[in-house]
Amino acid sequence: MKKSNSENLSAMSRLQMMLLVVLRMVIGWHFLYEGISKLYTPGWTAAGFLTLSRWAFSGFFHWIVENSQVLAVADFMVTWGLVLIGLGLIVGLLSRVASVAGILLLLMFYVANPPLIGMDFGVIREGNYLVVDKNTVEMFALAVLAIFPTGKYLGLDRLFSVLRSQKKTAVPAAAPDTAPAKAMPTHSVMRRELLMNMASFPVLGAFIYAVMKKRGWGSHEEKYLMAKPAPKGGATAKGKKVDVVTSATMKTFNFSSLNDLKGQVPKAKIGDLEISRMIMGGNLIGGWAHARDLIYVSSLVKQYHTDKKVFETFMLAEKCGINTFLTSPLLARVINKYWRNKLGNIQFISDCGGKGDLLEIVKFSIDSGAAACYVQGGVADKLVRQGKIDEIAKAVDLIQQNGLPGGCGAHDINTVKAVVDAGIKPDFWMKTLHHHNYWSCNTENQKDNVWCHDPKETIRYMETLEQPWIAFKTLAAGAIKPQQGFKYAFENGADFICVGMYDFQMVDDVNIGLDVLAGNLKRQRPWRAETIAETSSLA
Repeated sequence: MKKSNSENLSAMSRLQMMLLVVLRMVIGWHFLYEGISKLYTPGWTAAGFLTLSRWAFSGFFHWIVENSQVLAVADFMVTWGLVLIGLGLIVGLLSRVASVAGILLLLMFYVANPPLIGMDFGVIREGNYLVVDKNTVEMFALAVLAIFPTGKYLGLDRLFSVLRSQKKTAVPAAAPDTAPAKAMPTHSVMRRELLMNMASFPVLGAFIYAVMKKRGWGSHEEKYLMAKPAPKGGATAKGKKVDVVTSATMKTFNFSSLNDLKGQVPKAKIGDLEISRMIMGGNLIGGWAHARDLIYVSSLVKQYHTDKKVFETFMLAEKCGINTFLTSPLLARVINKYWRNKLGNIQFISDCGGKGDLLEIVKFSIDSGAAACYVQGGVADKLVRQGKIDEIAKAVDLIQQNGLPGGCGAHDINTVKAVVDAGIKPDFWMKTLHHHNYWSCNTENQKDNVWCHDPKETIRYMETLEQPWIAFKTLAAGAIKPQQGFKYAFENGADFICVGMYDFQMVDDVNIGLDVLAGNLKRQRPWRAETIAETSSLA
């Protein structure tokens, strides 16, 4: 005969049951923490996680991301689902329902991004153990709790069960000819039941204390650091606020999400190749940070840009309408991996930079799937200075013979002039363009701080050329604000701009670019690349 849940519970030892109760509370703590952390994270969304989905229901998850209202509902359900499941497990309220709901939520996480072979981007991640991940472990733990609902042993489920039982057994005063009423629990018994089944509330209190303590530390620190400066003299008398202007400062790190995107970047053509007006630069991903004397920055950005982060950045770029990545052929590996994993279709332009024979690097770039190639600016500048301009001609010719747009880059406008004078006809130009109105600009003592040496002459001469122009270093490697740099480049003749962007800058930069392109540009040079699609807002 099948045993009831109460019989299953009573057959377990006190130690076994207490361990299950502790397991329930620990999992509840985890769920509640995940939910609360999302509530207190400005702009949190599951979009990034869902965008990475590539398994059976990836189309459904991508559809959620593409529909902002549906995504908002999904974010709400995930956040509050975690909170309510966590609360239910900790206090033992509807513990079986909470366990089943937790299983379903974790199952959704698993299906969206399963730890299966070929779906992990080749990146070792904590909690991912090949087929089995931490979600799987927690799912099976919740399955045990669903079979043995410990809330009926210790929790509000038991307390409510006792109260319901008390009401059922309560009968009117017995008549003389009836049997005596069943004895009611004494006050001491009820008090003991109340205390025992609310034993989980101290755990909930500890959780609330820990969260408030953590937020209290953060809030106190922020209040301290953001205080108004003290009067001159630096002393902070009672009631005065500390001077933080000359010491550490603190700002809240907020960034825009896809929900804030104003539209997609319009595209134009170089030959038959469709390229977004804004091109994603590869220096930050490759570690070429141009951080002047901050020698740790290049290592820092390379640590940030794991393969997984690069893939997320590529996918975000494509959502924003950026369809092209400009990079050294050294990063061809990660782009090919992105394609093999069928994460997206972003194309890349190779700068053909690196050590070794230029023509061999061109061949490698073409074999790696480059959509276009050009002779890197620094390489072209050097070849012109050395009188080896014929090597530029051979490289451009090899690219064009293979059916790709072939270009020539330059930091020095004299390099462009020399290439034109030599009769070389690239399909496009890569030329630096930025003004000199930034504090670290020093043209006499250059320490990796100036890339467009003569912007006025660059603007004047490039106006005479018929080929499309991709302007790069438009922000002087982060020294110029995008609002200024983008407008300066487009207004002064650039047909495309190449910009290095972190993922958290992407939406803001695209919105700025859209505003600039839609604005009143006082442009002298005609657009040299045919526009094929322009949108001002998302569909």
